[in-house]
Amino acid sequence: MAPPTTARVLLVEDDEALGRQVVMHLARANFDVEWVRDGDRALATDPAGFDLVILDLMLPGAYGLDVLKHWRRRADTPVLILSARNDTPDKVRALELGADDFVTKPFWPEELLARVQARLRRPLLERTGRLRVGALILDLEGRTVTTGGDPVPLTRVEFDLLAALARRRGAAVPRGWLVDHVLDPERDGTERTLDVHVSRLRKKLGPAGAQISTVWGVGYRLEGKSAP
Repeated sequence: MAPPTTARVLLVEDDEALGRQVVMHLARANFDVEWVRDGDRALATDPAGFDLVILDLMLPGAYGLDVLKHWRRRADTPVLILSARNDTPDKVRALELGADDFVTKPFWPEELLARVQARLRRPLLERTGRLRVGALILDLEGRTVTTGGDPVPLTRVEFDLLAALARRRGAAVPRGWLVDHVLDPERDGTERTLDVHVSRLRKKLGPAGAQISTVWGVGYRLEGKSAP
């Protein structure tokens, strides 16, 4: 099913035949696609101008993971990795650098389209500054959380942890990324301490704490449907 409004997708892929095929399928599904064929040009492209990025790893010029690392300093645009390399370390590294999904070549175009549409159905942030995921409502400006209408008192770290997971609802967020971006490196920047914070957060959220699932070998994921 085509999206209700045209979404902008950036494709970074050097394979001409595959690139044309992906552009054709996305265009038929009502996406506005810009195609970049090398890593150096991708580095010069601002991902914030797109709703989603499809990024190949093996590119002429800059390597795909270096492009991803550079982009993550500038924007939270969802990034879907394409790669002929299916080794677990490559997937974990991509997730650690902020990728939202990983598709291994070869793949069916219909599968890629389904992944793109699924990712775009997961809004990162509502315009009101309120983020709703399942039973949870986060006021990002007021730094408050409610579940079932009841306020939940959280520490700074607990709120930042929950917000980081909520911004990438449904995605497996690596433990190392959460340590680097949420915890205080001078006081509690270890994965073991992160696990303690997650445990306490789950308890404070009550039944809604079950929405935080453990992705073994990677990190944590916040489950639940987003609401308008």
